[in-house]
Amino acid sequence: MQAPPRAPRVLFICTGNICRSPTAHALLVHKAQAAGFPVEVDSAAIESHTRGWPADERAVGQALRRGVAMPARGARPVDARDFAHYDHVIGMTRGHCEDLRALAPAHAAKVRMLLDADVPDPWYGSEADFSRAFEMIERGVDELLESLSKP
Repeated sequence: MQAPPRAPRVLFICTGNICRSPTAHALLVHKAQAAGFPVEVDSAAIESHTRGWPADERAVGQALRRGVAMPARGARPVDARDFAHYDHVIGMTRGHCEDLRALAPAHAAKVRMLLDADVPDPWYGSEADFSRAFEMIERGVDELLESLSKP
């Protein structure tokens, strides 16, 4: 008897793991559960100075207004060991993807951007910037979930 296929493993990456990547993490968990699609999801940062920080309250607010719960853990930096565990390592910008490929060149094929365009960092912006970032991330997560669920 053949074992059931393993759920895909997805790691989202942004600069500090407090705005964009936890939003993508929350959205993929929310949408995959609603679709009955098993997936393992986490998020991490390129930089380490935000280690342990909670998700930005503006990002949390955008998610909650849309019925999406943010991960209840602090930010963490990406680790080279993550590349062996995750099937898909998804950056929010071209720069993130370049940094990720430099960190683990042997796993460069696992790295890609969420969208064809950079998702701008809303950290220094307004609520409108957080709303726009959420909408972009949601579009990318929808496309990702569709591609992951294809046989």
